[in-house]
Amino acid sequence: MKTFTYKNKTYETDDHNFLIDHEIWDKNFSIGMAYELGMLDGLTEKHWEVIHFIRKAFKKTGERPLLYETCRMIGLKSKALQKLFPTGYLRGACLLAGLGYKGIQAYSLPEPREKHTRSTNGFIERNKAYRIDIYGFLLNPEDWDEEYAIIRAYEMNIKGGLNEKHWQIIYFLRDCYKLNKNVPTIYDCCEANEMDIEDIEELFPAGYHRCAIKIAGLPSIGVDITRKIL
Repeated sequence: MKTFTYKNKTYETDDHNFLIDHEIWDKNFSIGMAYELGMLDGLTEKHWEVIHFIRKAFKKTGERPLLYETCRMIGLKSKALQKLFPTGYLRGACLLAGLGYKGIQAYSLPEPREKHTRSTNGFIERNKAYRIDIYGFLLNPEDWDEEYAIIRAYEMNIKGGLNEKHWQIIYFLRDCYKLNKNVPTIYDCCEANEMDIEDIEELFPAGYHRCAIKIAGLPSIGVDITRKIL
């Protein structure tokens, strides 16, 4: 835990600058943190529209809205969202809205198929254990294999299982993480694979971080976002 101070007000944050308590959020936090993220021109009316939508949606549902939902409701394409929040949706828009991991519903494993058994710290398939955190992310990305991805895709109700495009994204994410030790933003993913947000939504309807990143066996956040803009 650490603190962030702007205009004589101090906020408790985690190591990635997400507010510990989303209830203490105010506009002062967003304005100050925007500068920390390199958004030196400040927040425009469009920024605030996105930030307020995220907070209102969370207040109504108890969950941070998916990137796809926010883009649809605000009428944004990936390029427009990237221009507004260059550090990413979770690492930019949601951070400025005061929502971090407490704004992400913990992943609850469904009842396993007949050949699966569950454990308290993950799940076991064919006697292999995969340890996951309370949010459903693989604790050690090196433990990942294709069987893990197939199981997670099944549990996340990806209809028809993983196809060639799914594997393209999965291996792109893993290759990027292996090379840079960073989790790629959805902007990076879309650009490198010549896709738009709608294409990613079709492949991973449960969310980019909550589905694609999990299936790829990566942590949700891989770097200190105040030091490097992804």
